[in-house]
Amino acid sequence: VQLVESGGGLVQAGGSLRLSCAGSGFTFDEYGIAWFRQAPGKEREGVSCVGVSDASTYYTDSVKGRFTMSSDNAKNTVYLQMNSLNPEDTAVYYCAAHAFFCPTFMDRVAGAVVYDYRGQGTQVTVSS
Repeated sequence: VQLVESGGGLVQAGGSLRLSCAGSGFTFDEYGIAWFRQAPGKEREGVSCVGVSDASTYYTDSVKGRFTMSSDNAKNTVYLQMNSLNPEDTAVYYCAAHAFFCPTFMDRVAGAVVYDYRGQGTQVTVSS
């Protein structure tokens, strides 16, 4: 199983980026997929999540209305469209394959490894 993120970079506040997460060795109907991020000196933070048996998409409050998670199952790829970025969004962003209900994933990812696989991460830096 492999997850590979791409699309990170440096952007000015107010700008947009689209992150991609390409999966191989599994299909997205076997696992839930989530995005989480980690800024220097801070705990992991769940950003968005889709469960394996739940069609709903969950977002952390700070990104609601700005970030949108989507998928292309034919390409086994998940995307995170990030708009209206601000410096507080600066972090390494990871996608992860998990087997939890999304509220559980989002609550526990800060302090526990609640995923089976994750990618290597992609850096997002937002300048003010």
